[in-house]
Amino acid sequence: MATVNVRGPVPGQRHQRDAGRTGGEGIGAGRAFAWMLVVTGAAGVLAGWVITIDKIKLAEDPGFQPGCSLNPVVSCGNIMKSEQAAVFGFPNPLLGLVTYAAVVAVGAGLLAGARYRGWFWLGLNAGMLFGVGFCTWLMQQSLYEINSLCLWCCLAWCATIVMFWYVTAHNVRSGVLPAPAAVKGFLGDFAFALPVLHIGIIGMLILTRWWEFWTS
Repeated sequence: MATVNVRGPVPGQRHQRDAGRTGGEGIGAGRAFAWMLVVTGAAGVLAGWVITIDKIKLAEDPGFQPGCSLNPVVSCGNIMKSEQAAVFGFPNPLLGLVTYAAVVAVGAGLLAGARYRGWFWLGLNAGMLFGVGFCTWLMQQSLYEINSLCLWCCLAWCATIVMFWYVTAHNVRSGVLPAPAAVKGFLGDFAFALPVLHIGIIGMLILTRWWEFWTS
């Protein structure tokens, strides 16, 4: 007599298979991707929180020196005192506290099994594209106008870059963003290469901008 396998799929395996599947219930993601959002979002929240606290102390005491003001180049105080630190009329880190916390919430939802509609993933991707563009402008201002670096800002930049490229890769693989099969294949195997290259370029720009200082 033929036997019937009544065992369902192993939960972990089923989750992995459903991670990028579209359907009426939306699109999910794997645990590694979800943890990436949680960790990078938390890094952004941490950076925003520290900068906000230091900016408040600086407003109360103009002579206050933030802990990350280490030398003439790595000087968070110079960044916080600049006009670029409040582009929208309020301190930039306040915007980061809200947006990075939202990313943590999305990641936590995915860990709990949430599945989001395609429009949600597109909105998340668009928000992160804005974030990368804003960070790129802040990098340019920091390196070539303010002439100082903030280590907490650098942490937020890296977190934004990582989450942007991985969310973009996820959306391409799941079909939310149309792309040729070759691009889907590349992002399926080498998605990590894009944020590594992006951050590497920024590192080279920082290195060459103050080459004499680093090598003296």
